[in-house]
Amino acid sequence: MIQVVDNMVSISAVKVKSYAIRVAFAEFLGTCILIIFGLGSVAQSVTSHAAYGDFTTINWAWCMAVMIGILISINVSGGHINPAVSLAMAMIGRLKWTLLPVYMLAQYLGAFVGASIVYLVYFEAIENYSGGVKLTDPTLANSTAGIFSTYPQEFLSATEGVADQIVGTILLVLPVMAITDRRNADVPKFLVPVLAGLTVFVIGAAYGYNCGYGINPARDLSPRIFTALAGWGTEVFSFRNYNWFWVPIVGPHIGAILGAFIYIFLVELHWDSEEELSHDFVLVDNETTANSNFGTEETTPLLAKNYIINSNTKDGFED
Repeated sequence: MIQVVDNMVSISAVKVKSYAIRVAFAEFLGTCILIIFGLGSVAQSVTSHAAYGDFTTINWAWCMAVMIGILISINVSGGHINPAVSLAMAMIGRLKWTLLPVYMLAQYLGAFVGASIVYLVYFEAIENYSGGVKLTDPTLANSTAGIFSTYPQEFLSATEGVADQIVGTILLVLPVMAITDRRNADVPKFLVPVLAGLTVFVIGAAYGYNCGYGINPARDLSPRIFTALAGWGTEVFSFRNYNWFWVPIVGPHIGAILGAFIYIFLVELHWDSEEELSHDFVLVDNETTANSNFGTEETTPLLAKNYIINSNTKDGFED
């Protein structure tokens, strides 16, 4: 229904009330923006022969991309924008298993659309750089498949690649668990995207050399599928006799789960009491506050299990 209120048009008919659909929209858009900025920085650097970007600028771009992606989606879905994170949250009971497919589908679709947009914008630059030949092997001159997905250094084995991705994703999820734990540093909500983005930056700065720190299956698989369809062909999967494409998918899922459990077992389980939270916040049971601080209990997948944080004073997030 289209209504006119105080000379302004209100299109109430398009407002989505389904929580699952709202989550899907938020994760789709957040992941799409993540890929647009992240892959865009790689495309700019590669096609300009590093005249307009290098490894440092790419790290900063991914940092800001994560920050913006989370900002877009945090108050709706928790700002996962990463299937490995969503799986870890489900494993530790902070995301309903019934919602996990919704999160993952939205993330993979968002990443695919993001890769498509980057290709559209940089199509002529890629053609100019590659001479119109779409090459996959990163050791070949003018190879461009690496703009969209991660490929290993020539010396890196698949086993070491899996270890790299597991460690990298542990180093992503473990700090995020700490950042969102109110009993720890009590980070203000508006700083969560900033610190998550900086976490990605430092991972890239320290562990980006081996294989490009994928640490996000949607960031790697969806653009890989896109490149297979856009002219690079099946070699994006058959590279190294099909012994690479699965590495940045399997490794991050394992690493995310380990990162979450490591934090829980070494830190979170050992808080003495609820009073250790900042005095500005109280713990409220989810079951009695279905429409409290962040809308519904499902909207707090990164907060303490079975609880949400409810401010004693209005802070702009309450309904």
